[in-house]
Amino acid sequence: MVSSEYERRIAARFALFDQDGNGYIDRLDFSGAAKAVLAEFGTAARSDKGQALYGGAEAFWQGMAGIADRDGDQRITREEFVNGAVKRLRDNPDRFAEIARPFLHAALAVADADGDGSATVEDTARVLRSLGVPEDAARAAAGTLDTDSDGRIGEAEIISAFARYFTVPE
Repeated sequence: MVSSEYERRIAARFALFDQDGNGYIDRLDFSGAAKAVLAEFGTAARSDKGQALYGGAEAFWQGMAGIADRDGDQRITREEFVNGAVKRLRDNPDRFAEIARPFLHAALAVADADGDGSATVEDTARVLRSLGVPEDAARAAAGTLDTDSDGRIGEAEIISAFARYFTVPE
């Protein structure tokens, strides 16, 4: 059985997805997240990277809606999020992270200044800040993503961290 503490941790993540703070998650929250990341890095929405990020945001939204939008109204309430995420995480945390892969991959490409497939710790923190993570938390989180201490964060590190984010204490 899933503990209430586990559900509480997942529910706390809801606010990160509810970008506009209206009490539910919808497609606009995901496109808003893409817009915020692009603005942070001065990347045009109509560029290849911009289009990839918006496409990734749409894929992420579709994946989230598929696991959590129980009533089909194209909005995910906090309760739907908790219930959908808990079910999916119980099944396989890595599979849950896979729905975010297109968005995370595209966000990494936007933050990847030299095109080597990774972003600096600071640029990763910029992505997190643009998504509403407070400055100190964004810096700390980006630092912990650099698991091999090379100062760069690659896709494998980000995907793995996404799954862990939903399963470890704050």
